Amino acid sequence: MINLTAKPFNLSKVAVAEVKHLVANLTIEEKIGQLFCLHGDYQNESEIREVIQNYAPGAIMYRPGDSREIQEIHRLLQSFSKIPLLLAANLEAGGDGIGNDGTFFGRAIQVAASENPKHAFRLGKVAAVEGAAVGCNWSFAPVIDINFNFANPITNVRTFGSDGQRVADLATAYTEACQAEDVAVSIKHFPGDGVDDRDQHLLTSVNHLSTEEWDATFGKVYQQLINAGAKTVMAGHIMQPAYSKKINPNLVDNEILPASLSKELLTDLLRNQLGFNGLIVTDATNMAGFSACGKRADLLPQAINAGCDMLLFTRNLAEDYQIIRQAVLDQVISTERLDEAVLRILATKASLKLFTKAELVPTESALKKLKSAEHKQWAYELADESITLVKDTQKLLPLTPKKYPKILLIVLGDLVSASGKPPVSQNFRQHLEKAGFSVEVFNEKDHKELFLKGTVAELTAAYDLILYFANIKTASNQTTVRINWMPPMGVDVPWFVEEIPTMFISVANPYHLQDVPMIKTYINAYTANEFNPETLVEKITGKTPFKGKSPVDVFAGYWDAKF
Repeated sequence: MINLTAKPFNLSKVAVAEVKHLVANLTIEEKIGQLFCLHGDYQNESEIREVIQNYAPGAIMYRPGDSREIQEIHRLLQSFSKIPLLLAANLEAGGDGIGNDGTFFGRAIQVAASENPKHAFRLGKVAAVEGAAVGCNWSFAPVIDINFNFANPITNVRTFGSDGQRVADLATAYTEACQAEDVAVSIKHFPGDGVDDRDQHLLTSVNHLSTEEWDATFGKVYQQLINAGAKTVMAGHIMQPAYSKKINPNLVDNEILPASLSKELLTDLLRNQLGFNGLIVTDATNMAGFSACGKRADLLPQAINAGCDMLLFTRNLAEDYQIIRQAVLDQVISTERLDEAVLRILATKASLKLFTKAELVPTESALKKLKSAEHKQWAYELADESITLVKDTQKLLPLTPKKYPKILLIVLGDLVSASGKPPVSQNFRQHLEKAGFSVEVFNEKDHKELFLKGTVAELTAAYDLILYFANIKTASNQTTVRINWMPPMGVDVPWFVEEIPTMFISVANPYHLQDVPMIKTYINAYTANEFNPETLVEKITGKTPFKGKSPVDVFAGYWDAKF
């Protein structure tokens, strides 16, 4: 039985009756449509009208784009849909998760480095206010994974660190701010990523903690967020063998399934033991971590029967829809289970006031909220309180133009990202030059011969300081995130640390010291946004102190990286 008057729905008795009445009057096809959260591949009015008319999906998620264009798409979607849609976005780091012109406030790990929960609340506020201005009502955040494994290619900067209680507290602050704006959160990725070093996009990964270890870490985090009223949970393509076997001792190893397909983990652990009453959505069903577990015609109904109420993305919409339709007709998915899933979906929508709001997508004037003066000020305050001096064992800082007038800047990574994030090293260089330094940027054509065959005297005569600026982003579908040096024999590797003052700044991955343990001055800024470069220059020149504290073991367990 679903208690719609309890958390996370908190509906009135009148609203409960209205939602139940709506479910009872939907056709089978309309109920099936509600189970799907589609990828936002529809751009023009005719495409949008067609997908709504043919499939009546329950939700859609668009990737970041121009905010005006996406707001108009959202407006069309809602206007064509009989039942209001959940419109989702990855609002993990701010409003930029849906509108490219929104505030890239800061990665979760940067918020954690500030050691101030106000920044987690502000992150949720920025995400929700700017997301809602574009028309979103569902945030696929906060990430409540725990960064146990520095080699994990997914968690990294997306988590609030390696301490479970910190993760829980900061995620709770985000959730409270977000849901106060009538934007639901989706805590993810149940039962918890960050334990092994693999990517669930590419395979089914494993959370290999014992049940006692899981209870003391991920279990406590999920329990706190459930108690705080998180409306939805995203089920990952991640196995938790210890709990699967504890709940079902008859399971053999090759029968253990990821949470997205596991009745043991979703119904028994998440619903019954942890008491989660809200909507469960799968992570993307086109990931190999889901798809490789069996035949798709079996997997999609199995996910629903395991306890998922909604399926995220499709491989082929017509085929996937027909798979679920046939499963319903054949009673592979029972009428009771279908109605239960749809009831949770519609109750979630009711809890967000989607059935009573006069305006589901605001007017274009609401876009003024994106990157507002207040949000930018908050982002600068986060930068000031989070940028972390990991070590300066050579006592290099503060830098002055008098002592180090000529800087060679070696940029690692810093390409336009898949989500359209621009490079930021040029911004950093401009602030260095504004502070009085002469800055030359390393390039293969002009510097390869000097670094390969030049004398130490030539190098030290040319430059007073060599400064590495790394923006090597973690992203899905990358197995490892490491520094790859220029051939031959690592032309740009810092072999010269005892010959010339050298320092390293990372604005993305915090774990680069595993590859540059010889660097004696190392700084983590965590986020490659427009706010950190200016603040970085203020700090390395001594205008403001370093305040951030690392929320993870940045030395990645390597003792030699600390010197």
